[in-house]
Amino acid sequence: MSLLVWALLAFVPGDVWPGFLGIGATAPAEQSVAVEWSPSMGVAWQSPIVGHGQSSPVIWNDRIFVSTVDGPKKDKCIVVAYSLKDGKEQWQYALDSSDPVENSVYVSRAAPTPVVDESRLIVFFESGDIVSLSHDGKEQWKRSISKDIGKFKNKFGIGSSLIQNKDHVFILIDDEGPSYLIALDKKTGNTVWKKDRKEKVSWSSPGFVRAGDKNHIVVSSAGAVDGYDETNGELLWTYTDVGGNTATTPFDLGNGRFFVAASAGREGENTELAKKSNMLMQIEKTATGWQAKPKWLSDEATPSWASPIQHAGCAYWVNRVGVVYCIDMESGILNYKQRTKQSCWATPVGIGDRVYFFGKDGITTVLAAGPAFKILAENVLWEPDSIKPPENAGANETTEERRRAAAMFSGPTVYGVAIADGNIVLRIGERLFCVRK
Repeated sequence: MSLLVWALLAFVPGDVWPGFLGIGATAPAEQSVAVEWSPSMGVAWQSPIVGHGQSSPVIWNDRIFVSTVDGPKKDKCIVVAYSLKDGKEQWQYALDSSDPVENSVYVSRAAPTPVVDESRLIVFFESGDIVSLSHDGKEQWKRSISKDIGKFKNKFGIGSSLIQNKDHVFILIDDEGPSYLIALDKKTGNTVWKKDRKEKVSWSSPGFVRAGDKNHIVVSSAGAVDGYDETNGELLWTYTDVGGNTATTPFDLGNGRFFVAASAGREGENTELAKKSNMLMQIEKTATGWQAKPKWLSDEATPSWASPIQHAGCAYWVNRVGVVYCIDMESGILNYKQRTKQSCWATPVGIGDRVYFFGKDGITTVLAAGPAFKILAENVLWEPDSIKPPENAGANETTEERRRAAAMFSGPTVYGVAIADGNIVLRIGERLFCVRK
């Protein structure tokens, strides 16, 4: 299994997917996961989701949990639980948004992914509302950090997902207004520590990287990569010779290593810095303290929303038009650069002798793991035209340019994936799909 997921958290049992990109999950059995499927073969069930959400599903035992928003101003923040076995809705919880804003494809819609452990599900919305629920949907605590600390100002919304350890949940707010990394007590929601950050616009999520005897919370965001002590929020190190790193998440690759990924930006504003910002980095302890430095750079690889992963001795990037860059992990030498059928918003997953690339428009390309490009399967999740975009998509946008763009992006997009007990659960805005062998 790829080190995209690893058993970092001691409380994690068997088949669970407890957070964004599988952080804290255990490796699924290679033989249990489907390689090929189609709408008529292998799609075990599909279930509608109220409203719209861009977060990934999380799984604990036999339940899937998703977040979503509904209403013309994202008035309702909603959590829904489903049965992993048959996709039937188990319960639904809703709270009123503490910061209603226009419901638009230009603004994040339930983008942060929740976390779940054996006692609770914690869900964060870009309104600043955060709630802890039991597995049966009973409210344990809630608060609004935007009310407590300051209203968010990013005109495109907040995209950072939660991460957790046994006792705390961590939230990154990089914004045009107050920016900070904050730790909350999972039992009470109270603030444990808060570290202010320079104001910046980013949608990346933090990750854990183990180096030496310490778990570093690593934040790769808009011109810097920072490492924090998870126990008290102390800034342990920072690296600033980067640019265009506004979307992807660092993964623990073992021995203090992680990837940084960056793109030039819509207007090419980060072109030069991005060329030296796609890299393998190493955290080391020196006589003067901790530092992080590049092990190798790739001046070709560039990401989409999907984060780069490591699997079977190779690193994988996928860009905005579906080009996969396969790089040797030790040397940084490019093995191949080949195009798949679709761009990926969801991060790839490596399982056994294969790597899954979940195309945003519903085609999953399964590649053979390793330095040679070989397509094992191209799997269609839904029939063409079977899922229609909302009527009059973008009608409320203020300019013709925005209306056209809204219509373009209003179709179904595979935002996130969770894998547990042989099931691949894929989420589009208003629907869940389950694929099984």
